[in-house]
Amino acid sequence: MQLGMIGLGRMGGNIVRRIVKDGHTAIGYERRPKTIDTLVAELGSDGFQGSTDLKDFVSRLETPRVVWVMIPAAVTGQVIDQVAELLEPGDIIIDGGNSRYHDDIARAATLQPKGIHYVDIGTSGGVFGLDRGFCLMIGGEAEPVAHLDPLLKSIAPGVEAAERTPGRTGEPSPAEQGYLHCGPAGAGHFVKMVHNGIEYGAMAAYAEGLNILHKADIGATHDAVASAEETPLEHPEWYRYDIDVTEVTEVWRRGSVVASWLLDLTASELYADPTLESFDGRVSDSGEGRWTLDAAIDTGVPAPVLAAALFARFSSRGEALYADKMLSAMRKAFGGHIELPPK
Repeated sequence: MQLGMIGLGRMGGNIVRRIVKDGHTAIGYERRPKTIDTLVAELGSDGFQGSTDLKDFVSRLETPRVVWVMIPAAVTGQVIDQVAELLEPGDIIIDGGNSRYHDDIARAATLQPKGIHYVDIGTSGGVFGLDRGFCLMIGGEAEPVAHLDPLLKSIAPGVEAAERTPGRTGEPSPAEQGYLHCGPAGAGHFVKMVHNGIEYGAMAAYAEGLNILHKADIGATHDAVASAEETPLEHPEWYRYDIDVTEVTEVWRRGSVVASWLLDLTASELYADPTLESFDGRVSDSGEGRWTLDAAIDTGVPAPVLAAALFARFSSRGEALYADKMLSAMRKAFGGHIELPPK
């Protein structure tokens, strides 16, 4: 089967590599000729061809054309509009980026009168997707999604990626193979949105817990002199543990209830940089966490963990600095409290 891929970066390029290695072919569109040349040299011209011209790219596609858009969300809508003008009824446009599901609903409605099918695919796997496969969460009409099945099987990790859930027997379902048709337009990105919201919370839980372990020796290092500006450590004898956080993550990977691939990656980063000196601690958010909370509010679902994780990301980027200064100013005003110098 043939796939047209717009955007040959880390995700788009690896999806192309994965399907070509599984016997499919791909046509790529990319503004950087060097990226195209690299893929042609790697995959061979029988498996992959590329173009820096959108019209030429579309002309090379077999009908019904399948065009996967894998570019930043900020420009996805513009590119979809451009490519839609070059397509015909029966063709399929896939948005595999991190678009908001609201946009999917609107785009599907716009393309429907033209006879162009729209499929949204939330894609998870990151830089490891080439080897591990990509987890795919899909929204759209049943017919075009079924048409894409051979490609989806090649992109997804396969049933071997995890032990089968006890009680599941017979032919593995698509979900067991790593891809799932979640519902109509927007459903794929809705599920991916919540997936990323959960990711924020899981990351925050690991980070906060490991920070407590990191501070477990405070009883041996704290200043015993009492200060009105800082709550004293009541029992320093309880906190005299020089815990190797790197080794803790390593032991937790084996048999622990909190073991996960995320913990595996955390252990790897800590082993490479135990003091985390190469990081400034500024954590970005690309939108899905905010959208998850919007959905939680709209549907009346409590999500305090996900909210706290999102706000912690804001704080990491200095967005709480003004509020922190305001708190310090108020303490000085009503109590004469002077800020302590940083430790």
